[in-house]
Amino acid sequence: MAGHSQFKNIMHRKGRQDAVRSKMFSKLGREITVAAKAGLPDPAMNPRLRLAIQNAKAQSMPKDNIERAIKKAAGGEGENYDEVRYEGYGPGGIAVIVEALTDNRNRTASNVRAAFTKAGGALGETGSVSFMWDRVGEITYPTKVGDADTVMEAAIEAGADDVQSDEDGHTIICAFEDLGEVSKALEAALGEAESVKTIWKPQNSVPVDEERATSLMKLIGVLEDDDDVQNVYANFEVDEETMAKLSAA
Repeated sequence: MAGHSQFKNIMHRKGRQDAVRSKMFSKLGREITVAAKAGLPDPAMNPRLRLAIQNAKAQSMPKDNIERAIKKAAGGEGENYDEVRYEGYGPGGIAVIVEALTDNRNRTASNVRAAFTKAGGALGETGSVSFMWDRVGEITYPTKVGDADTVMEAAIEAGADDVQSDEDGHTIICAFEDLGEVSKALEAALGEAESVKTIWKPQNSVPVDEERATSLMKLIGVLEDDDDVQNVYANFEVDEETMAKLSAA
């Protein structure tokens, strides 16, 4: 497991999720509003909205919050958000991609640039690191849906490209353009997924030591604490021994 996923794993173990629940709900609500504005406010007719709602439910976002976010779009309320991608290099030259939804590009760019600079990295131009990544679909399920063989068989039947199963659950990867069809087929076989989304998957991951991993996690933490930032990806990999140390710190 590399980069973004490892960081999420560590922060979950430290109990960070509870501390940032309201911020997470705010970001999920923003995605729902943007999705509803981009199409129809009916999830049955708007695939992006359906996925946004599904991911919000997976994070136990209250139904009232979800409905409020949709109504904002339907009523023309709230800010108009732009989808922006930032790319750059973090400590040790590790490639980083930042996705944001913002109503003020100057503010967000300034905050992201400051985070990179403080961490000893540098923000680059759009396209400066994304050529080293693939845009793919990611579908996750909890361990309770079945063992690795069961999920693998369902994923193959659904047309997925790869499956990773461990103690934390099952992660299924498919082509970006196949995400809708694959997720529907998996839902029929395994039930509703924990999350269904598009991600940036690094073509190669760079192994890092404990010191560099700590610096990278600090950078990712600062970026993810920004209200405008939705997702952060980094192409680094940490070995199990270092993971254990960071999780225990």
